Amino acid sequence: MVNGVSHPVVCKPFDTLLTVLREDLGYFGTKFGCGIGYCGACTVLIDGKSAHSCCLIATTMSDRKISTIESCDDDPVIQKIQDQFLKEGAIQCGYCIPGIVMTVRGLIEESGQRVITEEILRGHLDGNICRCSGYASIVRASLKACVDE
Repeated sequence: MVNGVSHPVVCKPFDTLLTVLREDLGYFGTKFGCGIGYCGACTVLIDGKSAHSCCLIATTMSDRKISTIESCDDDPVIQKIQDQFLKEGAIQCGYCIPGIVMTVRGLIEESGQRVITEEILRGHLDGNICRCSGYASIVRASLKACVDE
């Protein structure tokens, strides 16, 4: 189940979730960065929690709910995060941004009613790399998106 739609997929035993999302299903917002779960460009939500799709075997995902950045039209929280990124100028080349947005979305989902501090946010973003090093604006935008208004 990807972005609320069931997708029957036939894949090789060791295809990653990232490969299936991009090559079989056409979800190109999920990016390939490092292939070892270090950079976060491939981050998606699995059952509401952020995960690096390059490290997950696709065949283990059959009963899971996967959300990619393309789910933003149906998710007001992702839209709020994206709006804050635009307002804060937190987008430079944009390659890492879908993964970072999904990581922040996962943090909001996982935190429930808990207040998200800068320390908590930075710890959660630890698995995401921005090669343009726009971290200050990314953190500002993410913190603003984590506040209920």
